Amino acid sequence: MPILRPDRTARGDTRGELRRGPGKGVLLVAGTLLVGLAAGCQQGESTAAPEAPAPLTEDAEKASYALGYQFSANFQRQFPEEIVSDAFVRGVEDQLAGSDSLVDEAEAERVITAMVEARRAAAANEAMKTLEEGLAFLEENAKREEVVALESGLQYEVLQEGEGDKPAATDTVTTHYEGRLIDGTVFDSSYERGEPASFPLNRVIPGWTEGLQLMSPGAKYRLYVPAELAYGQRAAGDIPPNSTLIFDVELLEVESADAGDEADGSSDG
Repeated sequence: MPILRPDRTARGDTRGELRRGPGKGVLLVAGTLLVGLAAGCQQGESTAAPEAPAPLTEDAEKASYALGYQFSANFQRQFPEEIVSDAFVRGVEDQLAGSDSLVDEAEAERVITAMVEARRAAAANEAMKTLEEGLAFLEENAKREEVVALESGLQYEVLQEGEGDKPAATDTVTTHYEGRLIDGTVFDSSYERGEPASFPLNRVIPGWTEGLQLMSPGAKYRLYVPAELAYGQRAAGDIPPNSTLIFDVELLEVESADAGDEADGSSDG
């Protein structure tokens, strides 16, 4: 769940564990095999209609296919434009066949390092562009009469007021929400899942911790969260680094941390 800090998971939500998955080395190998095999199937001059793929019947086949399918997305994100398909497939086939590499170890290290550094430079430039676009958006947004800009950089807009006590940072809140990038792309929505989310307020991104303490149960706010109060320079799922985020948040319920402590104390007695 994107609003959570990297080491936290909402109550009953295991998607954070699934997204982390295996290590990068496994992702790279699995993605390499899948891309290589897929590209290899496309080679050749035949214009005959392709045969339907054989069904997967064994668990090992299904697991292998699922790993390749899922992990290839990670590989493609790492190097979306740099891979030369024909050379890539040839390298996979030579390795699987036990043939000697056409590129010696020193040269391989040199060219792969250069490609990785070029990708990092491109990613850094993109992150800086995203940060500048977010700052420009917030600057203009703050000029709107209905928007309140706080000293921290957080901005909010009251869509509906609520009633009752506002939560403390140590309380657990239950919310419905939708998260968007400034271009309108929705990256997460409890409404789409059809189930509200509950979590301790001090275990979410700082913009949420600050913003929800302004709300009473029943309130609905629109939070405009600058990158430094969201995920900063890190990517999070479909959220690019340095992204300014917009959340429509409906506070449904507040569970006081004090109430929980009192319940624990009474059960001990």
